[in-house]
Amino acid sequence: MLCVMCVQEITLTEGSKVFASWMNPPPPVYIQFFFFNVTNPEEFLKGEAKPRLTEMGPYTFRQYRPKHNVTFLDNGTKVSAYTVKSFVFLPEKSVGDPKVDMVTTVNIPAVAVINRLKGVGFWVASGISMYMGSIGTTLFMTHTVEEMLWGFKDPLLTRLKTIRPDTDEYFGLMLNKNGSDDGEFVYHTGQQNYLDFGRIFTWKGEKMLSLWKTNQSNMINGSDGSAFHPFLSKEERLNVFTPDLCRSIHMRFEKEVEVKGIPAYRFTPPRAVLASGKNNPENEGFCLTPKKCLDDGVLDVSVCRKLGCAPVVVSFPHFHLGAEKYAEAIDGISPVHDRHQTFLDLNPTMGMPVRAMKRAQINIHLERVSGFPLTRNLNGTIFPILFLNESVVIDDASAARIQKLLLIVTLVSHFPLVIMALGVILLLVCIILVIRFYQNKPSAKKDTSYAPVSAKADDQDEKNGTYIGLTPVDKS
Repeated sequence: MLCVMCVQEITLTEGSKVFASWMNPPPPVYIQFFFFNVTNPEEFLKGEAKPRLTEMGPYTFRQYRPKHNVTFLDNGTKVSAYTVKSFVFLPEKSVGDPKVDMVTTVNIPAVAVINRLKGVGFWVASGISMYMGSIGTTLFMTHTVEEMLWGFKDPLLTRLKTIRPDTDEYFGLMLNKNGSDDGEFVYHTGQQNYLDFGRIFTWKGEKMLSLWKTNQSNMINGSDGSAFHPFLSKEERLNVFTPDLCRSIHMRFEKEVEVKGIPAYRFTPPRAVLASGKNNPENEGFCLTPKKCLDDGVLDVSVCRKLGCAPVVVSFPHFHLGAEKYAEAIDGISPVHDRHQTFLDLNPTMGMPVRAMKRAQINIHLERVSGFPLTRNLNGTIFPILFLNESVVIDDASAARIQKLLLIVTLVSHFPLVIMALGVILLLVCIILVIRFYQNKPSAKKDTSYAPVSAKADDQDEKNGTYIGLTPVDKS
């Protein structure tokens, strides 16, 4: 039987044990960026060699993510909020200086322009290709890490802006992300049913997406990864909606772990999460162009990740859990489970994350496009740009509070057994005391025996009458 008091404490309601932490998480959240530097761009473009990459980083930032505009709805059964994210660079946790370190990678603005012009006709494409060549645009570019993350003014986009004024002439993988949010989320508080605790009701006012081909692919399932219902079991399929992927994923139990003295279950995405539609029918709706469906381990998210019109593909770092052909196509890529997996360590009693590692890789799909000679040797390479690791470990103060709460939960949930055990002990004590009492009490029962009186007594009897004397004799 569930502890009613414990369930009430684990709800998104004002005054509950978890509400303040949900509003403004105390444990520090870090995000690390690892860039892939291309060391042989010319050889690759000529078709003479596979791209050769070296990993740079990490460049570590502290991420702050308090919730704003928190509003309770439907008599407290739901709560809406915006999670505003801001980033502060931490040099002491980084390898290198993002303002100084240079990285050579795919020219994403150029690829976006080329991708936008697919199908415009050979002569139009050739004219634009010549114009791109005249201003020195190639398929690779070199910038500082800071520029790649937070933005720089791109010469091709600047010229395109003169033709199309709505074009943003700045490009960056994290452009305009500092101080932004992912939109309004409405969550179930768990007040009506503890199993709904933290589950998403709507995102940006919608209960389902409209990006993919099937209803199943468009479903917004589970939580946002920051909260789960209490009393988790190892058999559960945990659903998590990720705005960065524009979809929901699921996790399965992997093993039991312990974090700062707190027992936890580790849940991690299985291979089926990013499997192709042919290997996992649940994922059929994520391929919008049936004749160009990608293989296991990658997902085309260009429909929602707005890097111009660039063909953005996400995966786990180093194509972990992906088809071997993606890693084999590139030198310098080697997936390692412990370094590249995504996981959540959750205390099963409270459903609270005590440690998490969210790892994802951003790639660009490089294909041959008619009319652009720069692409003539491309063969559909999924080209890694960077991967990130968003991590959090519970702080000591929060760990101490959880340990105390777990102790209370344990005591309260076992209270009937404790009472029963105490009752049995008291009964045994009473029985023992009664037995000892009767063993030590003197007996009131006496035996009698006949004995003749003395001669003197006989003489007396003659005077007073004859009688038999009764002398009490104790039991031997």
